Amino acid sequence: MEFQVTFRVNDKIYLRDPESSEVGKQIVKNAIDLMYELGFEHFTFKKLAIAIHCTEATIYRYFENKHRLLLYILNWYWCYMEFLVMFKLQNVTDTPEKLKTVVHLLTHELPESSGQFDYNKKFLNQIVIAESSKVYLVKEVNEINKNEVFKPYKDLCAQIARIISEYQPDYLYSKSLSSTLIETAHHQQFFSMYLPKLTDVSVENQAEFTSLFLENLLFNVLR
Repeated sequence: MEFQVTFRVNDKIYLRDPESSEVGKQIVKNAIDLMYELGFEHFTFKKLAIAIHCTEATIYRYFENKHRLLLYILNWYWCYMEFLVMFKLQNVTDTPEKLKTVVHLLTHELPESSGQFDYNKKFLNQIVIAESSKVYLVKEVNEINKNEVFKPYKDLCAQIARIISEYQPDYLYSKSLSSTLIETAHHQQFFSMYLPKLTDVSVENQAEFTSLFLENLLFNVLR
């Protein structure tokens, strides 16, 4: 699938726009690779500086801390996912098919694209599954939210909620269901990989388990 994408990430997240320089782009690109390899807890600016042959001070000129860097990465993902939903649904008229397409996007690796971004989509997808809740399950969430840094996530939820309302106009909880779909997609993919006893995953349905489960959940709730 070939398409060109550009996103403007909220400037309250970073100190200097990483897209404004080659060093900044390498910070984000290698941060994704390193977070995937080490996990967010073990990821540090010191390790990132070693990986890209720069100083920690250079990285701190772009991001205040690693939480803000993760938030930047996830903002990019949320923007990209919202774009993909619009792109994939532009010629789809059947509402159940729209919902199935959304579920598929939430439960499979991101497609590759052309353009200025060469982030490893597989690694990015795994970071979203394992680490995304760490940007808002923090005590400072109210303060962080004042700067509208979660707007891309809210916009994605709102877009999915509109499709839910299109399918079932009388359903009262479309936004709650849309955010539940996103978070459940992350949790069930993580559990099926690492804690399978918490799921009904099997060897036969492992690749499509989360997608099948979410479709079942979604259409039974809306029936």
